Amino acid sequence: MLLEVSWVRHRDTHLLTVGRFTYTSDQRFRAIHNPHSEDWTLQIKYPQHRDSGIYECQISTTPHKSHLVHLNVVEATTDIIGEPELFIDRGSTINLTCVVKFSPEPPAYIFWNHNNTIISYESPRGGVSVITEKGETTTSFLLIQQARPSDSGQYQCNPSNAQSKTITVHVLNGEYPAAMQRGGQPLHLSTNAHRYLLIASLLLLLS
Repeated sequence: MLLEVSWVRHRDTHLLTVGRFTYTSDQRFRAIHNPHSEDWTLQIKYPQHRDSGIYECQISTTPHKSHLVHLNVVEATTDIIGEPELFIDRGSTINLTCVVKFSPEPPAYIFWNHNNTIISYESPRGGVSVITEKGETTTSFLLIQQARPSDSGQYQCNPSNAQSKTITVHVLNGEYPAAMQRGGQPLHLSTNAHRYLLIASLLLLLS
């Protein structure tokens, strides 16, 4: 006896497939079945958040049999600790940390860009290295030793399976940044910058 397998989406009780035939105008859905196999697979290309929910596999037996599958579509997120801006003293080490979360699998690679150019760890600049720790949460550390003004600019973390994230780095020549805050976000200052803030506060108290 030839059994027919159907897939139904519970959100709107829409019949998606019967056998290998598709009954939806959404071309992302299709049924996959190998004639020599008992496996019936519902494929959803380019899944979106709205595809999350319960799907029911129905088998045309007597009595009727079915199996529920809960699909949860998640989107990987990328964050750079300290973004959107980082202030650091000349000669210090720039340490940028990029964190990728909620990824079904670790990214195959993570590229770092400086002012839209991929950073080369073998450039004549020297002192540039990256350490990437893959896992449920993947973390990539970009280290730039002996920071110089030319190291200022936009740094972008580009994971293979998530959106990129950008941070603006300012390498200071001992001067104190004019603004403590940009866009409502606190700025991360180096040790010397905090020292300048304390001196400025004392001068105000004594004046």
